[in-house]
Amino acid sequence: MAIDNEMVKQVAFLARLKVEDDKIEETKDEFNKILNWIEQLKEVDTSDIMPLVSVNDSSIPMREDTITDGNVKEAVLKNAPMQEFGYFAVPKVVE
Repeated sequence: MAIDNEMVKQVAFLARLKVEDDKIEETKDEFNKILNWIEQLKEVDTSDIMPLVSVNDSSIPMREDTITDGNVKEAVLKNAPMQEFGYFAVPKVVE
């Protein structure tokens, strides 16, 4: 599939790209190079290749899901610039 100048303008519009009129020919050549490269990839036989989910062939060890730092309300509230009734307080912004 070859790309012409009108298709370059249409693709640029859809992709929200600004392509200057003097760069359309250059952009068309780049698009055609990309499409030719994709056509070359289609020629590669991948029937014996298993699909990958990840390029890493290792599994990540799972940790036990436990609560490690709870009941530290006073320590957390020490960081608050303002606190009231045991909660963070913020200045009123809407009247």
